[in-house]
Amino acid sequence: MELILTYDLQFFAKDGPGGEKTEEPTSKKLSDARSEGQVAKSKEVSSAFEMLFAFIVINFWLERMGTYFVGNIYDIYSQIPTYVKMYDGYVQDQTFNYLFVQSMNRILMCIAPFLIVGFVVAVVTNILQVKWKITTKPLKPKFSKINPVSGFKRIFSPNSLVELLKSVLKLTLIGYVVYSYLKKNMPPLFQFYSLSLNQGIIQVGVLVINLGIRIALFYMLIAALDFAYQKIKFKKDMKMTKQEVKDEYKNQEGDPQIKSKQRQRMQEASRRRMMQKLPEADVVITNPTHYAVAIKYDPELYDAPYVVAKGADYLAQKIRETAKEHHIEIVENKPLARMLYANVDVGNVVPPELYQAVAEVLAFVYHLQGRV
Repeated sequence: MELILTYDLQFFAKDGPGGEKTEEPTSKKLSDARSEGQVAKSKEVSSAFEMLFAFIVINFWLERMGTYFVGNIYDIYSQIPTYVKMYDGYVQDQTFNYLFVQSMNRILMCIAPFLIVGFVVAVVTNILQVKWKITTKPLKPKFSKINPVSGFKRIFSPNSLVELLKSVLKLTLIGYVVYSYLKKNMPPLFQFYSLSLNQGIIQVGVLVINLGIRIALFYMLIAALDFAYQKIKFKKDMKMTKQEVKDEYKNQEGDPQIKSKQRQRMQEASRRRMMQKLPEADVVITNPTHYAVAIKYDPELYDAPYVVAKGADYLAQKIRETAKEHHIEIVENKPLARMLYANVDVGNVVPPELYQAVAEVLAFVYHLQGRV
């Protein structure tokens, strides 16, 4: 007894059915990916610029921010004795609520520049990376996100390894920047004991701002590398197999067999209309067997004769038979029949270079019919 096993070679292909992804993505594939929120974008670029501009804002806003905070604390505490005296040593709940809201409003005004700048920088950096297009599809829940098997694959995927290396690189780089800067500015730190509180706060603020700007600038190096990596990764992920390209072309253009049938039906309908108008023709010029072209001259419609119908082989035979049924003259002129069939579409007038030849045929037909 023989055992026959059947198998599909596509099962052994590198990227599953369809083979290896070697084809560049089509515009439809990129458009669909964009609609799904899949774009070549680096979060590190936004983070780096947000960090840089945050410390730049702190550099210009630090003094005023300190004044706001100190003034807020002073103003709040200076009002408490007034309210205590007003209510005979007791402070009511609405008083605490009022003071709290007043304090929060001032703190919000103090940090407003950071919020505004952070929002603007985040929007601008994202637009520069992927342009402007809003989609809510990434927010829709997906089963794959809660599927433990898919989660396990994501944890041990090459992308997770890249993220781990990126995190290690960030920590290493930030640690180096902090260590080198503090080592260089260590002497002033030992003089803090001789400074007043305000002077110490200013010194710490300057130290933190300068260090933060340096970290942000070095962070941009990681962001640039990550952006290049995301571009390359996205391009690789978007590549398609030859089968995917064929399937997409079929979906866009339609099944070739269906299109062929549609084209055939359209041609048949056009032929029926053509044969219905054939009895209006003045003459049929033939090859004599391979080609047949029906001509009509109507000065009220066109300034020159025009083609009513034309055909080759079987259709030419049908035109000749219909012409005989309707007593239309059939004239044999091989060169003229070929020229008209090859150069003039149904419904179009005869070109000027064929006027003379067609006019002679029509004159001959009109003479036979006694019309001239």
